[in-house]
Amino acid sequence: MKKVLMPLPTYGFDPTEAAIPWLLLTAHGYEVAFATPNGYSSLADIRMLRGEQLGIWKWLLQARSDAVTAYYQMSNSDNFCAPLKYTDIQMNEYDALLLPGGHDKGVREYLESALLQSIVVDFFVAKKPVAAICHGVVLAARSINPATGKSVLHPYKTTALLQSQELAAYHLTKLWLQDYYLTYPVTVEAAVKAALSDPAHFLKGPAPLWRDTAAHLNRGFTVTDRNYLSARWPGDAYRFSMDFIQLLAVSF
Repeated sequence: MKKVLMPLPTYGFDPTEAAIPWLLLTAHGYEVAFATPNGYSSLADIRMLRGEQLGIWKWLLQARSDAVTAYYQMSNSDNFCAPLKYTDIQMNEYDALLLPGGHDKGVREYLESALLQSIVVDFFVAKKPVAAICHGVVLAARSINPATGKSVLHPYKTTALLQSQELAAYHLTKLWLQDYYLTYPVTVEAAVKAALSDPAHFLKGPAPLWRDTAAHLNRGFTVTDRNYLSARWPGDAYRFSMDFIQLLAVSF
């Protein structure tokens, strides 16, 4: 059985971006292993799960019911309940890497982990499949290959959370949630573009008006460049998952 590594922060990852890929990967016969900073089970962003304090925008911003159901299934799985510590990750034990996102400030320990960044570099150098969605692309962008002094994403095309999406969520909720939707003062799109050899290699895709589903993969958007797959937001999660499964199939 092929093994996919999914590192997570202690708290704050996006439930859709982790659970939908987990659900579809396991359904297609892949094993998904988890890793956290301290080796204890991670917890998704509660606000995304429950819709708390999202006000009139709850219907738009909260995780959809299918993703919430998948999250609780994932959170009760054996591998999720017994994650590795980041320090115990051995790249050679895994066939691929999946990097979910999340915008709660809790994801900073994941995005800023020098250890995780070095592991991301190892996967790219080994040319193993790597998939990143939303803020997960920031982790990849910050992963500097010591052989080149540049981000592993420098020669790739990619997408990630669009600045228009990030700022729209921030402005819709800032009166009561302050900067909850801004993980950093610099947007994801700006941070990722700065790591690329050409800002034009950041692909925005069609307007993200609707979330995709298993029956409507065309609503999602991804970018595949060699061994690397990227997507923008939870609304791309089904397309992202199925494209990753396809990438894995041709890589082995």
